[in-house]
Amino acid sequence: MRLRLDLAYDGAGFHGWARQPGLRTVQGDLETALATVLRVDEVAVTCAGRTDTGVHARGQVAHVDVDRADPQRVRRQLDGLLPDDVRVRRVVAVPDGFDARFSAVWRRYAYRIADRPEAQDPLTRGYVLAWKHRLDLDAIDRASKDLLGRHDFAAFCKRREGATTIRTLLDLAWERDADDVLVGTVRADAFCHHMVRSLVGCLVAVGEGRRPPEWAGQVLAAATRDPAVTVVPPHGLTLEEVGYPPDDELAAQAEASRRFRTLEDPA
Repeated sequence: MRLRLDLAYDGAGFHGWARQPGLRTVQGDLETALATVLRVDEVAVTCAGRTDTGVHARGQVAHVDVDRADPQRVRRQLDGLLPDDVRVRRVVAVPDGFDARFSAVWRRYAYRIADRPEAQDPLTRGYVLAWKHRLDLDAIDRASKDLLGRHDFAAFCKRREGATTIRTLLDLAWERDADDVLVGTVRADAFCHHMVRSLVGCLVAVGEGRRPPEWAGQVLAAATRDPAVTVVPPHGLTLEEVGYPPDDELAAQAEASRRFRTLEDPA
């Protein structure tokens, strides 16, 4: 029996998602609580996207395989065992073809920046990056358009041996919310390590006027890390949502996602 868990967490107290010896992580806390609920020695949880240290989530998705369980009882008991900075909002049984990581068709993140004093709220400082200079939203939008589509995002990723940096960027849009906080919404089929925070760092340089809008596309085309691109702090980033296909397409999507991405793949 496979269970899907929808969860949210404040990343400030975690060393990222992935379990690490001697460090507090979201996976570690969740697996420990699940083992207690299921009365087993250990469990293995798979998530849709591993978040870095300090990154938050309100739409993370994970799955776990169990012999037998009442999903609602599991959720209620997790609620009593998990600390307040991580909440499992929903637990449901899913088809065998569901894989939290490989069945996903896209992930959506948001990065929040308060770029003027009136928007810098001490009560949200753990989730919004305070920036000293007013950013030009029009310039950022122009630069963002050059990054959309399927590309090699090596210029914006921390390379991992044997891993591809080919990704399809579906959306990259910016707007000011009711509190005048600048919110960047980024949606892609998948993200590589530090990709979102590097994209934002590049666009902030454009928004400040230190670089022209076309610079973002030039960095992308170079396909190599540019030391001029800053990786912005993690606390402004939140995993908002993960998208999945209909149930009858889950297994096929998981199989397709496991293939090594190339630029020749359909966008």
